[in-house]
Formats: sequence, C-alpha cells, structure tokens
Amino acid sequence: MTSPYDDARAALAAWRDELPADPYAADWALRALIDTSVPDVARREELAARASAFGRALIGTIAPAATRYEQRGHSPELAKYDGIGRRVERVTFDGAYHDAGAVVWASGLVADSGTPGRAYEQAVLLYLLSLEGEAGHACPAVCTIGLARALRRRADDTTQARFLAPLLERDYARTQRGSQFLTEVQGGSDVGANACTAEPVGDGSYRISGEKWFCSVADADQFLVTARPVGAAGGTRGLGCFTIPRWVDGAPNGFSLRRLKDKLGTRGLASGEIDFDRALAWPIGPVDEGFKTAVGIVLNTSRWLTAVGATGMMRRAVLEATAYARHRRAFGQPIAEFPLVQRTLASMTAEWLAALHLSWVLTELEDAIDGGDADEETVLYHRFCVNVVKYATSITATRVVRDGIEILGGNGTIEDFSVLPRLYRDAIVYESWEGTHNVIAQQVLNDCSRLPLLDVVADRIERAGVAAVAEPAKQAVLDAHRALDDPAWGAWNFRSVLDRLARVIACTSLLSRGAGTPAEAAGELLLHGPDDEPDLAASCAAILAPPL
Repeated sequence: MTSPYDDARAALAAWRDELPADPYAADWALRALIDTSVPDVARREELAARASAFGRALIGTIAPAATRYEQRGHSPELAKYDGIGRRVERVTFDGAYHDAGAVVWASGLVADSGTPGRAYEQAVLLYLLSLEGEAGHACPAVCTIGLARALRRRADDTTQARFLAPLLERDYARTQRGSQFLTEVQGGSDVGANACTAEPVGDGSYRISGEKWFCSVADADQFLVTARPVGAAGGTRGLGCFTIPRWVDGAPNGFSLRRLKDKLGTRGLASGEIDFDRALAWPIGPVDEGFKTAVGIVLNTSRWLTAVGATGMMRRAVLEATAYARHRRAFGQPIAEFPLVQRTLASMTAEWLAALHLSWVLTELEDAIDGGDADEETVLYHRFCVNVVKYATSITATRVVRDGIEILGGNGTIEDFSVLPRLYRDAIVYESWEGTHNVIAQQVLNDCSRLPLLDVVADRIERAGVAAVAEPAKQAVLDAHRALDDPAWGAWNFRSVLDRLARVIACTSLLSRGAGTPAEAAGELLLHGPDDEPDLAASCAAILAPPL
C-alpha cells in the first residue's frame, strides 16, 4: 500500500512526463499558422522536419544543459589575463553551455540569415528554443542574425566578404557570434546622446573609442556598435554603424571588459561593460546612414525575435500549468476542476494564442521584407507592428508566466522544481530589450505623426472582414488620431490606446484564422473581456479544449 507522500510524488512525476518529447508536433496552433502562411509545400515540409528535429534536441540536450549552466554557481566568468599574464579579455562558460550552443547553431537558426526571406524558419526555431527561456543562446543567436542581416543588406562587397560568412557557419566550434553594443551609460534609450567616436584611418576602416554600458554577448567574435565619426552632426543623424572584430593579429582589438553584469534574468548570457580604445572597425553601409541601419535592420530584427521568444515562454508556461493542474489534487479533486483555476488557465492560453498570432503577423511581414517582396503598404504596416508586437508580447509574457507560477503554488517558486522561475526572470528582462514599453509607445506615436500608419492599420483590419472587431477597431483608431491631434492628451493616453490596437490586431487574426478552434474562442474572450462574457464557464472550456 502506498503512502500519501508516494501518491503525491507519483502525480508530480506524471506531470513532468507530460512535457512533449516533440514540442513542435504537439503545438497545434503553431502548425496551423504555418499551414495557412507557407503555400510552398516543399518549404513547409522542410520547415516541419527541421522544427521537429530541433524540438526533440531541445528537450533531450538543451533543457538539461540549461538547467545546469543557468544556475548562479555556473554563471559566465571574466578572464582578463591568461596564466602567464597576457591580456586575453575572455569569457569562460560551463561546459554544458557549449553543449547547448552546438545544438542551437546546428539547427540553422542563424545560418538561415544568409538567405533572404527565411523568417518563418527562424521564428519557429527561436520560438521552440524559448520554451527554455533565453537559455543563454537566444540573445547571441538573435544578435548574430541582426548583424548578418545588416551585413548582407547594407555592407559593401569587401566588408561583406570579410565578415558575413563566419557568422553563417553551423559548426558551433567554428562559427563567429555577433553582438550589439549600442547602449551607453549617459544615454540608455536616448541613443542620440551616444559619445563613442569613430576616427577614419584612410583605407575605409575606422578607430572606435569610448564606452558601451550594456553589452550582451560580451564573448562575441564581432561587435556591432554605433559611434559618431569625427565632425559628424549631433543626435542620431550623426551616428555611424560599424562592426568590430574581437581579435586583430591574435590580440584583443582595442577593447577591455570592465566587468560582467549580475542580472535578474538571462543569467547564462554574458553581459558586460566594455571600453574601446582605438578599436579597428569597418562601417556597415554608408556611414551617414548608420542609425537607419542600426534601427531599421538590427534593432527591428531583435524586436521581432524578442516578440517570438516571449511567445515561446508563454507556450511553456501554459504547458507546465495545464499539465500540473490535471495531476495536482487538493480538497479531494484535481485542481483543474476548480472554476478559478480553469479561468486562470484559459486566460493564460488565450494570451499565448493572441501573442502567437501577433508575432506571426509580424513574421509574415518580416519574411516579405527580408525576401524583397514587400510593397510600400507592407513596409508601413511593419513599421507599426514591429514596435507594437514587441511591446504587447513582452509585457504579456511576464504576466502569463507569473500566472503559471500561481497555478503551481509554492512549488512554482522553486528553481529546481520547474522552469517557471527562470522563465519569469527572463521575461522581465525581455521587457526592457530593444526599448522599454514607454520608449516604444512614444516611438509609435512619433511614427504615426509622420507616416500614414494608422490608415494602413485600419485598412488591414477592415480587409480581414471580421465583423466582431469593426467597432473596437474603429474606436481605437479614432482615439489614436485624437492622440495625434491633441498632443497633451496623447502624451498621457497613447500607451493605453496602443494596448487596445494590439488587442484588436491579435483578435482579428484569431477570429479570421482560428475558426472552430480554441483560437477563435480566445479571440472572442479577449475582444470583450471575461467580465462581459455571458457564459464564462463555456468560454473557458472552449479555450482549454484540445482542438479536433
């Protein structure tokens, strides 16, 4: 006869065993979006095969490795000198970190950057990787993708030939990883205040000097930086965009690592502070268009993939919480049978589905733009969505993961009990990456005042033909125009308007593409809110029901 302790532990073991061995095959919502978005059958089949193989490797190799190296006792360490006193400026990692990295790079997540129009493939792989949080490799992969895209699209032939190919290598032992060092201590999001200088050498290269304050992927082989050429204008207009190789002639290239950051989340990732002293650098594209390159390609790539990554974290939180609720018993029944638990699980699931559809709207735009197939309207809609989707998904991810922790109760706060504490810490960090929420909201407001973005948004929603969103969309767009017409009102209220616009775009996709599935039920609930739902029990049941 077993004891209550044995029964409880058996239930917990059964919960853990529910994590899908092939998370791609188990993700009906993701597969449905691919089926409706990728018309080329061969491409779709190749994508599915790669995603399935990577998902299995994620569970088999990356997950146990990340469990080890994400803990504080195994964090990255700075080694400024080697054993005989030579300056090396190296970052050392737990061996498990490199085991995981080999799988990530072999997947082709980064290598796809060398081929225009591979956004679907990169989004799916990054989404799956994010089931483990940032895992120390999502940020390096995204930074490398952004740098590779910038080199492919903007660099001259000589610079591209020198720096692009090593970034596209699938062999982790041979690849070069990229980083993005834009932030300075005095500027933060005010990039126009950056003070790093770029002095021309005379042969097309430059010497970079100054400080960078928040340098993620401090171990990278190539650093993408913004710096102001001597004599250039102030503000963002005067910034150039450069790549700096880590090594020149076998020695550190004019840089020194001050220290590594001790962060709340993304612990497996090495972030630091770096000083440059006449580091040799090469411009990426015309020097006087550096800010355009840095934001239009590099930061926008990061914003897109940060949204995808945040959505992947939500998916994992939903998996953990729903399975736990089925197996955990309290007061004589599984906790999944309690209405309040069902309501929380349905809310989490609906928010994940909304984020997935939002990030997929953006991925479709990215695929068209990177593939050179985008018309002017697509470019404008992307200009709006790349900021709004990053904002909406990253702020929602923290809430969804927190709700997952609540479902697990006190167990949800234990680092070695589940992945949720790590996801929560990482989600909070994601909220600040590539612009805090207020900065992004202000950027969208500025863009809408200069470009006909609101007209494009309204037209896209109307063309979808979803009657249920017509009135909420009309009111949100009217309020957005009010923010433009009344700057004082807009300064205080536009962020709230942006929340409603993001919700309308998500619900438009959920209702138009999710007919007869939990996605449709999620769209109906989110559009009006649970307090206005006449039969909340039925609505939650429809969201939580497995699709046919």
